[in-house]
Amino acid sequence: MKYERFEDLPVWIAAIDFAERVYLLTRDRFFSQSGDLRDQLRRAALSISNNIAEGFERGSTSELLAFLYIARGSAGEARSMLNFIERFPEAAPLESRISDLKSLAESCSRQIRAWADNLQNTDIKGQRHLNDRSKHNYRIQKNAEEFERELDEIVRRGRSQDPSERTEEK
Repeated sequence: MKYERFEDLPVWIAAIDFAERVYLLTRDRFFSQSGDLRDQLRRAALSISNNIAEGFERGSTSELLAFLYIARGSAGEARSMLNFIERFPEAAPLESRISDLKSLAESCSRQIRAWADNLQNTDIKGQRHLNDRSKHNYRIQKNAEEFERELDEIVRRGRSQDPSERTEEK
C-alpha cells in the first residue's frame, strides 16, 4: 500500500499515540519533582512521530532513512527513561502504565526497523528523484516481477498436483 500522507502511516499513528500517553503519564505527581526527567521523556516521545513525519515529507529515501533512525533512537531513549522510572518505589502505582508504554515504544521501534530495512533494499531514491521516465521504468520492472511471481505460482501448483490428476498433452 502506498501512503500519501504521514498521518496515514500505522507507525506514525502508533508513535503519536505513544506521545499522547506519555504526556498523560507525566501529569502524575511523581513527575513534579525537580529535574527535567518529565520534559526529556516528553521530548523523546514526541520526537518519534515528528521524525517519522519530517523524513516522510523530505522526498528522498536517504533522508527518510536518516530520520527513521533518529525516530528509532528516540523510541529507545524513551524506553530507557521508562526503565529508569520503574526503579523508584514512588513510581509503583504507575507500573502497569509504564509497562504498556514500554511495549508501545518497542512496537514503534520494530515497525521503524522493518520499514528502514525495506527501504535499504530498494532502488527507489524517493519522490523527489522520480521523473516520468524513472516512474515508467519502475512500473515496467514491478509488472515484470509480478508476472514472474505468477508464473512461479503456476509452475509450483503444477508440480504439487497428484500425478494421476495431471493431464498429459500429446
